[in-house]
Amino acid sequence: MSRLIEDLTEALARNAEAVCRYYLPNGRREGRYWMIGDVRGTPGRSMYVRLKGPASGKGAAGKWMDAATGEHGDLLDIIRETCGLVDFADVVDEARRFLSLPRPEPQCAPQFPQSPAPTGSPEAARRLFAMSQPIMGMLAETYLLKRGITALHEAGNLRFHPRCYYRPDMHSETETWPALVAAVTDLEGTITGAHRTWLDPEGFTEANLGKAPIDTPRRAMGNLLGNAVRFGIAHDVMAAGEGIETMLSLRTVVPDMPMVAALSAAHLAAIQFPATLRRLYIAHDNDPAGDGAMAALINRAQMADIEAIALSPQLGDFNEDLRLLGVDALRSAMRIQIAQEDVARFMTMSDVAGKEAERV
Repeated sequence: MSRLIEDLTEALARNAEAVCRYYLPNGRREGRYWMIGDVRGTPGRSMYVRLKGPASGKGAAGKWMDAATGEHGDLLDIIRETCGLVDFADVVDEARRFLSLPRPEPQCAPQFPQSPAPTGSPEAARRLFAMSQPIMGMLAETYLLKRGITALHEAGNLRFHPRCYYRPDMHSETETWPALVAAVTDLEGTITGAHRTWLDPEGFTEANLGKAPIDTPRRAMGNLLGNAVRFGIAHDVMAAGEGIETMLSLRTVVPDMPMVAALSAAHLAAIQFPATLRRLYIAHDNDPAGDGAMAALINRAQMADIEAIALSPQLGDFNEDLRLLGVDALRSAMRIQIAQEDVARFMTMSDVAGKEAERV
């Protein structure tokens, strides 16, 4: 930790109660602690913030612990979570603003307590995405790489949350697992929902494919119908399919083509078309639901004067093709199925990468 950050942390610690009253207004002081439900400011008593103690080290003021989840941290973490900040520089700016230190214009200056967003709402999805972090160097990136996916360019709609809430059902206790968090957006780029893939912190195996050992390791929230997880900006040509891993697998061999993941067969059939779209590739899964979604989407595209071309995997889906048959087999299959003008336009980077790999 740099001296600047140490000084800032200690200054916040000297004002720990004021920090808590401002950023965690739903809590209250009990003796030497500030009691609250969680680091995001939910009412309750499971999290406690130490208000008095040494400037640093064991028992330092400003340190907090959530007894329900095991989460812990300092006052900078509280500022990050309650303000929904992602970049550490913004957290520092907000802390300096609170302490009335010289700083740039603040990025987040809450004047009123932030009310909890309704569970499963678009606002809850936006807050979850804001609280998550880029995937680079995180378990989420490792998960995708283990599934053979190397095309992670234009993947800003993917983030990682180290302790994402998971509740098996309404009668069960809430758990926390690391998760790949994907933003679902409309055609204008507004976040309308989020998709979570909970991950196994123990790593990837062929049995779990990297997903957490829970009943439903994938869940979506928010307004999904017509919207999707987007990779690249679509103009006249776009590919659409169900799963995030499916479409990222396809991007591994067709890296320049804009693509969207609708997250389910039903939602794939209802995706919105950009006004400029003229050709749509439909990457369907090899099952009855995928076949039905493809038929419905082809019909909609034709009614909108959009050329529709089906892309079919050799196995169950394109990630299975990538993992089990290999990148060269998938690339060869796509060169046959994609229009020749689009091969030259969208597969150049893939072919160059393949030649480099052969040379090595």
